[in-house]
Amino acid sequence: MLAVMPEGLKGVVAIVDDEQSIRETVGFALQREGYRVETFADGALAWETFEHRLPDLVVLDILMPRVDGLELCRRLRGRSEALPIIFLTSRDEELDRVLGLELGADDYLCKPFSMRELVARVRVLFRRIALNREPKALPAADTLTLGALTLDFDRHLARWKGAVVSLTVTEFLIVAALARRPGHVKSRKQLLEEGYPHDAYVSERTVDSHIKRLRAKFAEIDPAFESIDTVHGLGYRYREGGA
Repeated sequence: MLAVMPEGLKGVVAIVDDEQSIRETVGFALQREGYRVETFADGALAWETFEHRLPDLVVLDILMPRVDGLELCRRLRGRSEALPIIFLTSRDEELDRVLGLELGADDYLCKPFSMRELVARVRVLFRRIALNREPKALPAADTLTLGALTLDFDRHLARWKGAVVSLTVTEFLIVAALARRPGHVKSRKQLLEEGYPHDAYVSERTVDSHIKRLRAKFAEIDPAFESIDTVHGLGYRYREGGA
């Protein structure tokens, strides 16, 4: 297990992956950003540590020996609902990605992934943690209100009719891209560029899965939610006057 404490420590990130090259390259990139890094070669080894103390964020592979990523995520959610979790998956593991998000992962990246993208998402999640601990209200410039929808861009937090909608980083970015221009159609490619700005390895059809989960999450709060339209052959749009 690697544990390095650089100056200006920003937080502790655990990397759980059975590929040594992934552990080393991700670990190096995050250490360079000022995070303390702990690495584990499988879920069982990680759980031995997590039972006693939790890191501040977990980067987690799905396919691992002994205890896989889905089971480890389930156990982690049993200990903490707030712990940020990012899954690393192969492009052909769509079902596992969906299960991981349903178990409470905050987001996922497909292998091979852009290291800039991973670092950016880690940075966003740590910023969300820090801002959520601050009691002060944010200035209005950091939010967008469109009918029943409110988007808090600093916290990457969405509300519908005042209720918090638990979105992943990617889901928030996609909703924001649509809501900024209500009534205008966004293609899958455009939404993909918004949701994964540095990652060239994600299929455009992934957007359909995100939209499906977005609608389901908003519908849990408001069964009448119909503000995200499908424009067949073109993409998606946020309905003008959606409420």
